[in-house]
Formats: sequence, C-alpha cells, structure tokens
Amino acid sequence: MDTTNDTLHADLLVIGFGKGGTAVAKAMGRLGRRVVLVERSERMYGGTCPNVGCVPTKALVHHAGKRRESDPAQEWYERSVEEVQALTALFRRGNYEAMSGAETTTLVTGQAVFIDPHTVGVDAGGERLTISAETILINTGAETIIPDIPGLRESKHTLTSTGLIETTLLPERLAIVGGGYLGIEFASIYRRFGSRVTVFEASSRILGREDDDAVAVAEDILTGDGIEIVKGAHVTEVRDGETGATVFYEKDGLRHTLEADTILAATGRAPATRDLGLEAAGVRTTEHGAVEVDEHLRTSRPHIYALGDVRGGPQHTYLSLDDSRVVLDQLVGEGRRSVSDRVAVPRTLFMTPPLATVGLTEKEARAAGYRVKIASEPVAGIVAMPRAYIVGETRGFMKFVIDAETDEILGAVLLSVDAQELVNTVALAMRHGVKAAELRDAVYNHPTSTEAFNEVLATIVRTDEPLERLPSGGSAPR
Repeated sequence: MDTTNDTLHADLLVIGFGKGGTAVAKAMGRLGRRVVLVERSERMYGGTCPNVGCVPTKALVHHAGKRRESDPAQEWYERSVEEVQALTALFRRGNYEAMSGAETTTLVTGQAVFIDPHTVGVDAGGERLTISAETILINTGAETIIPDIPGLRESKHTLTSTGLIETTLLPERLAIVGGGYLGIEFASIYRRFGSRVTVFEASSRILGREDDDAVAVAEDILTGDGIEIVKGAHVTEVRDGETGATVFYEKDGLRHTLEADTILAATGRAPATRDLGLEAAGVRTTEHGAVEVDEHLRTSRPHIYALGDVRGGPQHTYLSLDDSRVVLDQLVGEGRRSVSDRVAVPRTLFMTPPLATVGLTEKEARAAGYRVKIASEPVAGIVAMPRAYIVGETRGFMKFVIDAETDEILGAVLLSVDAQELVNTVALAMRHGVKAAELRDAVYNHPTSTEAFNEVLATIVRTDEPLERLPSGGSAPR
C-alpha cells in the first residue's frame, strides 16, 4: 500500500464493513489488489448482522426459548444479554483480525466523505486521511427510522432495536411501535423472556405483505403467547413520567393510553447515505435516500458500486453477500451476473415457531394472472411430521401456491418448527424448476420436518375462487 503525507492510494476502496463489501475486499486482496476498507465505528466491524442484527437477535430467540416459567425473568435475561454481547464481541474481533491481517488491505476507522468521484476524506482518530481509488464500493448499510411522533424521539424510554438488545434490564412493560417483521420478532422474543408486550400497528393487520390465512395463524400464535396486538392504532404522542412513559394512541376514533417502561421504535430502517457527501461524487440517490444502482449494482458513476441495504430493497445479509458476487463478476469476471438473476429468495421471521416464506403469495399469484392450486395443512394435522410432536411445537401451518397449468411452485408459507431451514429446500426447488409433485414424492429421512412435504403437497386441490372467498385463517377449500 502506498502512503504519502496521510494519503492512501488503492485499487479498491470499500466504505462500510458490511457483508458484501467485505467479501469483495477479501477476494480482491487475495488477487493482490491494494484495498482500503473504511468503517466509521469500531463497534461495527463485520457490519450489521454480527453486531446488532441477525446474530444477536437470533441468539436472543434461542435464549428466550430456553427459559422456563420457574426461571427468574430478570436474572435469566441479564445473563442472556451478557452471553450474547460476548458472542458479538467474538465475531467483531474475528472480523477485525481477518481484515486487518490481510497483507494487501488497510483497515481505517473513521467517517468517509466524498471529495470527488475518486477520492474521500476520512477523519480517523484525530488524523485526517485522503484516500483515492480506481473502484469504490458503498456498503454503509441502513439505520433505524424513528417515526416523527411527538415525544417519541425525546423520550428517555425510547429505544431502537440496537439499544434494546444491549440493555440488561428486562422491560416489565414493552410497547412496540410497528407490527412488521422487526416488531413482531421482538414481541415474540421479549414475551418469552417475561415482558408484557403490546404491539401498535397503524394498519388493519400485521405483516402486511402476507396472505390473510398466514397472518391469522401467526396472530393466533402471538396472542396465544400473551402478546397484545392493537391494530388500526395511531400513536399520537409519548410523554415521560417519573418511572416510565405514557403512550397516547387513537383507535376507532377514540383516544387511549398505555403505560410502558420501554418503547421500541420498530418501523423499519433507511439506507445510511447521510454524511457521505454523495453529491460531490456525482452519485444519485432515490427519493427514499437509497443509492441508485443498475442491475449490475453500478451507480450513476460507473466505477462506484453500492451493495447491501444502502442500495434499497429487501434488507438481508444473504442478499448483500450475493451482491458481492455480482460486483466481483464485474470487476474480475465475465460481467454477466446481475441482480435480475435472483429468483425464489427466501425470508424468515424468527417468531416462535418461525414464519418462512418464498416466492409469490396467493394474492400476488392471482393478481399476476396465474390459475393456482393450493396445498395447505395445519402442522398439528400433518401425520407425516412427527418431529413437531417430538420437540413439542405443533403450532402453525404450511401452504404452497402452485401453478395449476405447469405444477411449478410459485410460492410457499411455512409457519412451523424448522421453517427457517425448510424454506431453503423449497427455494432451491423453485430455482431449478422442480415440480410440486416431485417435491411431494421425494424420499426424506425420518423423523424430520422435511417429510411434511410428502403429506402437505398431497392435499393439492384446484381452486379458481378469488382469495377473499377463502375461509379466514384456514386453507383453500378441498
């Protein structure tokens, strides 16, 4: 690496220590390219997932699920948080050592701001650096959105997901603003730790993208666990008191209040593009603040790419990793790979049991003009799935949306034990054109959750009825 008068010159500059950018940096470093990686916070080495996202939250899911009613809630929670923070520190240290130890890579901690299309300035611990590079990757991730509700930002009881998973004091009464994936996951976690949880959702239903039957089953599970879900609730104000906060909300034209000692803002995350000076680089952003990219992840400046959450769209670590493959193919490959190549990308909500989905919902499939067949079965009724009984979790259901003409799987909803693993099998089948009948007739080892496919897919019926005529909370007519 050439260093002259606090100036670094590199072949590749990566701004942000996220999954995608790091993967490209490592690959280019192995090829002998000079790489500089800039991360603004030493607490974010490795990116969102191992520090404040997937790893700590799913570790908390695990710890919460192990707690028995007889275990003291506060003691169990405090120990769990400490163990999870130790785990994230281990991951953070490993990510730092792996990157800082690379021979051709320089790791800089500080805020990067564009000076021109090929140059950034970095304030690094009181030292001012200027870094120039032929190729630049923007990989700064996303940051929590706190809604513009009077008193919410100012309340000393308001936390983001990052702050909540780091506090060792278990909320006695947790109010969650937002009934999407983030809000519902945290509701499930903290209820199992022992908190009294209320979720406020402004729309008429939680999990807005999913079909009505999936939402109905999920909501039955959540409320059965003791979670209060207030739909059609518009939070209008938050006021701090001596020991907690009062949440004011309107529902059905009436004004209500709820006392809480912790409020979680769970209304989503926005691309972290502020303070990057993108205008100096000539990099365009969308109306929502995401970096604008083409199908090869090039920005409005062809030598600058954007990967991961910062480019907008679904915010998943595995998509950021796949972004790295697209970019590497542009830098050192044939340049053919693009984000449009992706099909059947799964997603999972880690409530208990998990809700995993892939492909089109039934509503989306019908809106797209498909004639569909529906296969659906409650987990408790799947005789060929003894694992659910073995582990004592028979709640949930499975549903497949199938093209009536071709027998291809258009989408699936798996709300069951092991759903986070099962959905990968379904996604792989969809990507390779495996028909529903083939998945149904495959030989699976026993006793496993996968063999549920043998039975569920045998329930296929043809139905051309509109979605709104299907029984609420159940499967399609047989």
